[in-house]
Amino acid sequence: MFILTQLLGLAVVNFYLNPNHILPYGFDSSKTIQPASFLIQLIFSFIITVVIILMLMKIRSEFFMKLWFFVVVSLAIAVSMNAMLSIYSFIIAPTIIALIIGVIFSYFKIFRMNILIHNITEVMVYPGIAALFVTMLNIKITIILLLIISVYDMWAVWKSKIMVKMAKYQINTLGIFGGFLIAHANKKIKEKIRLLKQKYKNNIPDKILKKNKIKIQLAILGGGDIVFSIIAAGVFLKTYQSFVGSLVVILFASLALLYLYTFGKKNKSYPAMPYLTTGILIGMAISKIFLI
Repeated sequence: MFILTQLLGLAVVNFYLNPNHILPYGFDSSKTIQPASFLIQLIFSFIITVVIILMLMKIRSEFFMKLWFFVVVSLAIAVSMNAMLSIYSFIIAPTIIALIIGVIFSYFKIFRMNILIHNITEVMVYPGIAALFVTMLNIKITIILLLIISVYDMWAVWKSKIMVKMAKYQINTLGIFGGFLIAHANKKIKEKIRLLKQKYKNNIPDKILKKNKIKIQLAILGGGDIVFSIIAAGVFLKTYQSFVGSLVVILFASLALLYLYTFGKKNKSYPAMPYLTTGILIGMAISKIFLI
């Protein structure tokens, strides 16, 4: 799913890098912002966003957070879908159709959530987000951003554990999550679930799950880890006009993630960005030396 999202993201970014294809829904005006200024704005915006989320968690404003997710996801999917639909000249008003698709997918993702729908929509969310960022960044600022985010990720996961708390709150309280989710259960638990599904016709009450001690393990990958890899590959493509070089960046980011999931300990949280940033920088260096 990570690789699929990266490849789709690169295609969407490449579409909007064409001067004849502008970002829809009023986002195109952001191209006038200088990369250095944008980095400062982004850092402050990120800090404010985290503070707001923590405040909403404290006052338990689940509806507002779901509404926030709904708007963001709708627009992100719409930006991605607009790029896909605009390729076909016979489609009339692709921006409107894309927005309708985004709203429908977002509704099912936020208010009728299951893991399959969640992961399918996540694949479409991050290409749209990345397309907005790539237009405002250059290589130097992107590398600085990756390093800053990596340091923050280590602090937020290992030291303050803010990211862990936010992820658990999203999954357990909101029933939504920004990132990929893969569920896992051992054979004994799977058999229990199968029998309970038969008994309760696929609608097992929560109290029954607790009574039978049904616990599902989740492997998760945060949305930031996914989108920053697309952004890095997209900025590399914009800067050096090398599609192959961008694919190499994606390859090494994927290998870094594979390394983390292969050698990381189970039931332990890891900051993925330091690993991904390392892979991205290696991919950029190799592409720069051998391909450009």
